[in-house]
Amino acid sequence: MVRLELRTGSAQETRDVGCAISRSLRERDAVILTGELGAGKTTLVQGVARGLHIDDPIVSPTFTLVREYEGRLPVAHVDVYRLERMQEVVDLGYDEFLDPSHIVVVEWGDMVEPLLPKEHLSIQMSYGAADSRREIVLQPRGFQWEMRMQTVRVLIEELFSVDRDDLFYPPGDSPPGSPPGTGPGHPLDPPPQEML
Repeated sequence: MVRLELRTGSAQETRDVGCAISRSLRERDAVILTGELGAGKTTLVQGVARGLHIDDPIVSPTFTLVREYEGRLPVAHVDVYRLERMQEVVDLGYDEFLDPSHIVVVEWGDMVEPLLPKEHLSIQMSYGAADSRREIVLQPRGFQWEMRMQTVRVLIEELFSVDRDDLFYPPGDSPPGSPPGTGPGHPLDPPPQEML
């Protein structure tokens, strides 16, 4: 399975990654975000919203469960952090959020992943070495998302190619003994065969 592993150096770069991802989103898409509290999930959603021409301020819907936004495509931004069991999500009518005209973005989505379409994008976020750094893993679920990952990679590279030569790395440091900017997944490396 194809996946992208990258790191950002600021909240703005995390938003930029979200904006790049938004350019590959379509109606009915589902995206789940997982990671520690404060790892940047809502920040990434802010970038997705910017890329979809949503002008409303994007805040975590922790206390409201879902916020809906209108843009190039409508978005249902869901946060299931406060829910303890998947049955609570079902009882609250989660299936209603899977409107075929919407993109559904779910924070803390690992709990509801079984309820999502089999085809979706999973994004794992974690803290990097410095306070402002984030490590982000984009994991496609299903054939259609696997096919889109090369496009997502190119869109992200376009945003960062001028100022960053260390964007794509495995989470953590470069492999021992390798110079900076040469780890697997580096933008200058040819794409793996399965991406061609």
